[in-house]
Amino acid sequence: MKTYTYTEKKDTRSGFGAGMAELGRQNPNVVALCADLVASLKLDTFIKENPERFIQCGIAEANMIGVAAGLTLSGLIPYATTFANFGSSRVYDQIRQAVAYSNKNVKICVSHAGLTLGEDGATHQVLEDIGMMKSLPGMTVINPCDFNQTKAATIAIADYEGPVYLRFGRPVVPNFTPADQTFEIGKAITLNEGADVSIFATGHLVWQALEAGKLLAEQGVDAEIINIHTIKPLDKDSILKSVYKTGCAVTAEEHQMNGGLGDSVAQVLSLNHPAPLEMVAVNDSFGESGTPDQLMEKYGLTAASIVAKTLTVIQRKK
Repeated sequence: MKTYTYTEKKDTRSGFGAGMAELGRQNPNVVALCADLVASLKLDTFIKENPERFIQCGIAEANMIGVAAGLTLSGLIPYATTFANFGSSRVYDQIRQAVAYSNKNVKICVSHAGLTLGEDGATHQVLEDIGMMKSLPGMTVINPCDFNQTKAATIAIADYEGPVYLRFGRPVVPNFTPADQTFEIGKAITLNEGADVSIFATGHLVWQALEAGKLLAEQGVDAEIINIHTIKPLDKDSILKSVYKTGCAVTAEEHQMNGGLGDSVAQVLSLNHPAPLEMVAVNDSFGESGTPDQLMEKYGLTAASIVAKTLTVIQRKK
């Protein structure tokens, strides 16, 4: 099992802020919009250095999406920012009609996704946003795993023509990917090669998958661990290549089981190479108030859960 280490924990939303600051210096066409959550989205540096390229839309997320769509007609690249719950379910109609339908070059960048929003509770812990967004024709959906990868993704999507949904989180998590990485949309990253099972993880669950890999290695299980940072377009070739070798798979995500990464992987396998599959995800439930660690434990989004699902799926392939 390849060893991954980190020197610090950082929140992925700060990776977004760092990426925006760099974009502000590099690309004069990038503009930022926010729905009264500047501090939460870590936009302070971008705004300080580029006040003329920031629009405070207030608590009017639907209007923000409409403004962002309009800005693209002038060749600008709008980054519309808010909490994930408000940037998906609250404004779904506006995203569908004003952005996706006409393929507008809007970057919808949302923080505080998933259970790890923690104490703010179920009303803010959106767990169905990936499913909502990936169902929109032409929408790219990205869910990076740490600070460095979020920063790289934030910068990379400015050069991509078309609507993007970039999802990140609030809590500090291990920052273990390279600081100088090049982010390639739609290209999965193999973190550990293995022969017994394919573990496909996204977002905060990537680190948990690596931790699970170490525990599995102690039991003699050789796990292949792949970071699926782009949910759509999905890297089908990498998924199939891995499962052709291992014969079974586990997916891990901080999202509902319905509509998330697991569903996408299941579709690929059912159409191309049927194989046993287990999913680590929230199972048809809203969240609740609690610390991020408490919630991840209660809803089974942990390394231990990935280990348990892995042992189950290996038995199923025999």
